[in-house]
Amino acid sequence: MSKRATGVIFAGFLTLFVAFAIRYSYGILLPFMLDEFQISKTAAGGIFSAYFVAFTVAVPFVGLMADRLNIRVLVTLATFLIGIGTVLMSFSTSVVNASLFFMIAGLGHSACWVPFAVLVQRWVTGKWKGTALAFTEAGSATGIIVISATMPFIIREFDWRMGWLILGLTAFLATLVNLLWAANPPESKGQTHNQPARHTGASTRAAYISTFRDTRFWLLGISYLLVGFLILIPFTFLTTYAFGELQLSFQAASGLITITGISGIAGKLLLGSLSDRLGRLQMMIASSALLAAGCLGMVFFHGYGALSVFTVIFGLGYGAVWPIYAAAVPEYFPANRTGTIFSLWQLLAGLGSIASPVISGRVIDMSGTFPPAFIMAAVAAVISILLLLITGKPSKRGIIP
Repeated sequence: MSKRATGVIFAGFLTLFVAFAIRYSYGILLPFMLDEFQISKTAAGGIFSAYFVAFTVAVPFVGLMADRLNIRVLVTLATFLIGIGTVLMSFSTSVVNASLFFMIAGLGHSACWVPFAVLVQRWVTGKWKGTALAFTEAGSATGIIVISATMPFIIREFDWRMGWLILGLTAFLATLVNLLWAANPPESKGQTHNQPARHTGASTRAAYISTFRDTRFWLLGISYLLVGFLILIPFTFLTTYAFGELQLSFQAASGLITITGISGIAGKLLLGSLSDRLGRLQMMIASSALLAAGCLGMVFFHGYGALSVFTVIFGLGYGAVWPIYAAAVPEYFPANRTGTIFSLWQLLAGLGSIASPVISGRVIDMSGTFPPAFIMAAVAAVISILLLLITGKPSKRGIIP
């Protein structure tokens, strides 16, 4: 592997590190923003939803841009937008301007993973490709772990605004790294062999029609949407719940997000490996069951030790669910529709992520307490399991091109 390829991988790792650290810092910094802004949980959820509106709207276009534009320009612009939006968050004074600022960050985040997935595969060939992609993607979990562990110290020494400012400056560092290292391989300039096959409008329409008529697409897709919905509830409100309602220290409360990130890596490795042996359906069900158990445990067990255990359980399900669903697509559907189906699933998950913070915030405001929102998350996980059971195991026809 060349030094330049190593640089590209590092740039991807740092980009995802920054993007996910900023995304999930919102839930960590939320208790202090709530206190200063004096806003409802619904309004606070609306700020996070604004991030996912921009992210979800932009994601379908990112793959097209990654194939047609210079990827260095794309990822450099992406991290620059993340930095701008995050720095502006440190100056936010209301729900409206905080939502607009966080939308800028969400727009930038939409162009972080897919372009680097393309770029790393162009630079790395042979047996190292999977390892290179895995290392690049590990930046997301590492970002969650590091920022949730360090944010209490930043808050203690400064305030929540400094937290956003430091995160924004880190994004600008990633921008500089991308500008210097995130280059296309020399042989890819102007070439066509790396471009996807062109499809006629008729074949594209036929693929969509076949997909929308497939019951399994909707059963698995709505299951995926529900997972996207329920996961955002702890990531948005767990720190505020533990700190404000359960009266844990802020360091302990934010440390629960650290635990989620670490156990997420373990879940990705453990359940992902088991899905190769026991089947995707079984492990998708297991992931949702872990998510349900973790959310219910957060409701009924309030001591730090027990809460940590159920956070681990939640994290195992969170880490495993995304790669297992992705691996299941070619087992349930024809090869010529897998890209279409997974992109539509991503859109459905985005819709769940948009709705989750606002709906859960409204539930918390109406009930005056946090547990009903976590129970709602567990119910969503159970419904997801029921949809998976109805879908059943993949048939042979599901993998025929």
